[in-house]
Amino acid sequence: MTTTPHSLTLFGSVDLRGSGEAGARLLVQSKVVALLAYLSVPTVGRFVRRDTIVGLLWPELDQARARKALRQAVLAVRAELGADALIGRGDEELALSADHVWCDVAAFTHATDNGLLMQALKLYGGDLMPGFFLADCAAFGQWLEDERASARERAAAASWALAQHLETENQLSDAAGMARRSVKFSWTDERALRRALTMLDRLGDRAGAARLYDEFSVRLQKELDVAPSDETVRLIARIRAGA
Repeated sequence: MTTTPHSLTLFGSVDLRGSGEAGARLLVQSKVVALLAYLSVPTVGRFVRRDTIVGLLWPELDQARARKALRQAVLAVRAELGADALIGRGDEELALSADHVWCDVAAFTHATDNGLLMQALKLYGGDLMPGFFLADCAAFGQWLEDERASARERAAAASWALAQHLETENQLSDAAGMARRSVKFSWTDERALRRALTMLDRLGDRAGAARLYDEFSVRLQKELDVAPSDETVRLIARIRAGA
C-alpha cells in the first residue's frame, strides 16, 4: 500500500477509503463506482476518451445527455476525492491520478508484471467486483467479466509459478499448497488441474490430489454440467492406484 490519500478496493468487495465519508458518499452511486473502476483497471493513470466512457456507462442516453451525466460524475469524484483526483488531457480524455488513488487491482497487475508473485497473491482478495451490475450497460458488463477472467488467470499463473519455484527449493508442502491454489483460480481449466495433480503425485500427496480432483469434478458439474475428460479421469485413476 502506498501513501496515496485514497484506496480503492475492487477484489472480493468494492470499498473506497480515505478522508471522512467521501468513500461512502461515492459508493452509493453505481455509475460513479463504475467510472472509478474503469479508470483503475488494470492500471491507474491511463487516459481514456470521454466518448468511450459514455458509451460504456450511459448507452441509453443521446450524446449530449450522456456527456452531461459524465460531467456530473466527474464533479462528484472531484468534490469528494479532491480537484486533482481526476485529470484531463485536452477536452476529450480523462484519467484517475495515481497520486490521489491507490487501487488493489492496479497494484496486483504491477506485481504480476514485475515477478512479485507472493505480493500479487496477497493483493488478490477474490473476484473483481463480485456481484456488481449495471442495468442496460452490456458493454460495461462484458468489460468487467473480461477483466475478472484476466485477473483470475494472472492469479492462477502466479500460483503455479510459485509452486514450481517452491518445488525446486525443496519446500514440498508449500509447493503442494500453491499447486492446489493455482487450480482454485481456474476451476474450468483441466490442463491446470492435470499439471497440479501430476505435481501432487510427484510430491507424494496422493490424498491431496484425490481431494482436488473431487472438488474440481463437483464444481465442473455444477457450473458447466459436464464431467472431467477421459484424459483427466485416467490420470486420477493412476494416481489413486499409486501407479
